[in-house]
Amino acid sequence: MATTLFTQNIIACIWDFDKTLIPEYMQSPLFRRYGLNEANFWAETNSLMAHYQLRGYRLSGEIAYLNHILTYVLAGQMPRLNNRILRECGADIEFYPGMPGFFERSRAFVKEKAEYTKHEITLEHYIVSTGLAEMIRGSAAAPGVDGIWGCEFVENPLQPGFLKQKEMDLTAEAGIAQIGMVIDNTTKTRAIFEINKGTNKNPAIDVNSNINPEDRRIPLQNMIYIADGPSDIPSFSVVKSGGGKAYAVYNPDSTAEFEQNDRLRQVGRIDHYGPADYTEKSQSSKWLRLQIHKICDRIVTDREAAVAQRVSRPPRHLAADDGEVRLAAAARSPRQTSFLDETR
Repeated sequence: MATTLFTQNIIACIWDFDKTLIPEYMQSPLFRRYGLNEANFWAETNSLMAHYQLRGYRLSGEIAYLNHILTYVLAGQMPRLNNRILRECGADIEFYPGMPGFFERSRAFVKEKAEYTKHEITLEHYIVSTGLAEMIRGSAAAPGVDGIWGCEFVENPLQPGFLKQKEMDLTAEAGIAQIGMVIDNTTKTRAIFEINKGTNKNPAIDVNSNINPEDRRIPLQNMIYIADGPSDIPSFSVVKSGGGKAYAVYNPDSTAEFEQNDRLRQVGRIDHYGPADYTEKSQSSKWLRLQIHKICDRIVTDREAAVAQRVSRPPRHLAADDGEVRLAAAARSPRQTSFLDETR
């Protein structure tokens, strides 16, 4: 008997991190811990691509900042930096108003109507960031989300000949030494499709597998992507073109960010925008709640329509006034008319 892989009654809010959930860059607590000039680090990072190009090297922006962190470690300006320290610094990240409490509060949105509960609709939250995954895991946001994508570092890199060694000599406090994962503004879309197809929940499903839309865990039309600006246009486009919603946020104190989001809406890149304030009565909180309810309503309609289409009507007794069968023939004819006579 044919069956679908998933019931598709899940809604996903997918969040950028820097300047979306928090007002600064997440690395700020890291720089403060080591007493480094943050502005100088980013100025150097932004200049790396041009300087390396003069040497004949090509370098991506995200690789540049990750490599520069490793260079700081090797130069002794971030001594013994490891993933534990990154998680500790993550605990110092400060969030916009209403976050991270919005994650748990919003899960109640899909239980506010009886029909939502009847269809067992649930809401999941995911963070997809070009920042550092370990810092996000150490932040106050981690307990409220269902998955995190971000850049990662490797400690204790495997040495030549490791396949022939039975045991590896690991140093517990080894510093980061290699880049393990890079998430940039284009590969963010891969994370969206992993959520879409259910790869993150079932590793047996490859993100590049050809899966029918009805078999995907969370359809794109069940998604809302929330981010702060133009760098997230690839992700906005994927979700929006699939029938989902794209929402941009801005720092309430920044006129430039407000104008930037207004331009994104004018050219159709996003559905709407609002201040990065997620308190209960804020514009952004109300808009997200409204869209989540609209998705819930569509899920209920689609699922009930599917039942009506796939389930045949049960047999029933036929009445004389149905317009289908008349059993009053005895009054019109002296002979006894059978049911079969009347329906031939």
